[in-house]
Formats: sequence, C-alpha cells, structure tokens
Amino acid sequence: MAARTAPHPSGAARTELIADTALALLAERGMRGLTHRAVDEAAGLPQGSTSNHARTRLALLQAAVRRLAEREAAVLTIDGMPAPAGGRPPLVEAMALALHRYLTRHPDLLVARYELALEAGRRPELRDFYDNTGARFREPLVALMAAGGSAEPERHALSLVAWCEGLMLSCAIGSYHSAVPSPEELRTGFDELLRGMLGTGRAE
Repeated sequence: MAARTAPHPSGAARTELIADTALALLAERGMRGLTHRAVDEAAGLPQGSTSNHARTRLALLQAAVRRLAEREAAVLTIDGMPAPAGGRPPLVEAMALALHRYLTRHPDLLVARYELALEAGRRPELRDFYDNTGARFREPLVALMAAGGSAEPERHALSLVAWCEGLMLSCAIGSYHSAVPSPEELRTGFDELLRGMLGTGRAE
C-alpha cells in the first residue's frame, strides 16, 4: 500500500482517512498487520497521528467498525426502489442489486468485515460495540419484513441475514470467490427466499 502524498487532512477528514486505512490494512494484511504505526505509514500521516486519534488498539478497532458500518450503509442502501425486473417485486430487485454491488465492487471491504467479526468473537469489549453498530441494519430489515406481510418479522429477518451472510462469506473468502452470482441469479435467490417466507405474490 503506497503512502499518500497529498496534504495532511485534519478533523473529520483525518478521522475518516485513519478508519479507511485501517480497513484497507485489515483486508490486505489481516489483524496482525493492523497497528497504529502501519496506519500512519499507509495513510501518509505523521508518526503518532493514529495514536492521537485512537489511543488504544480497541479504540482503533472501534473506529474501523464504525467506519465499516458507514460504508456498508452506503453500499447496501435500498432506499431508492428500482423498477421491478422480470415481474419480480421491487424489494427483490433492490436487494439483488445492493448485494451484487457489494460483492463485485467492494470485496476488500468484505474481507475487513470478517476480520473484525472474528476479532469481536475474541474480545468481549469489541463484541458489544460490533453488535450495537450492526443493529442499525437489523432493525430496518425487521421493519421491511413486517411491511411485507411477515407474521414473524424477527425470525424472517434472521433467515434473510443468514442467507446473505453465507453468500457473502462464500464469495469473499470461500470456494465461490471466483464465481460471484449475477444480478439475475441473486434476484432469483431473493425471490425464492422471500416468497417462501411471505407467501407467493407477497414479497413486496
């Protein structure tokens, strides 16, 4: 990872740069490669900049988790429902396009995601932070399931998350990393899953 040569950012821009660089290092080098010094070097910041921003390793990991959630929210947004494709409901189309965008345009972000998830499993103090940050995605999904007619929106949201998580893991670091499903294949998968949970013709 080449060091930056642009003028040193400050304030919110520096906070974002540090967190983005931490995520890039996690994807490139793994958890062992993430250090305060490595972030300074990779981001082209003066030595000690990352330590001033995040005093401890936990604080640096929390910054990475927070930034991951922000970037995932932008990648996975389904606020603007596209026109239905092939007669399928708008929600199916929106979810398929969002997931395909993540799998094809942000594979490194997915790798960083799993590095952080594994570390959260080892560090209780990061676990709570990771879970609370992830709740911002779970709660709207439960609401979508309820709006779609689910009699058990919590359970159906979990099933949908589990399906997406398994697919992302397989395509990011598993045996399907070189065979990412096409948008049409993802539409079919979401359509089958949602119709099975909500009933034929109700996955809207």
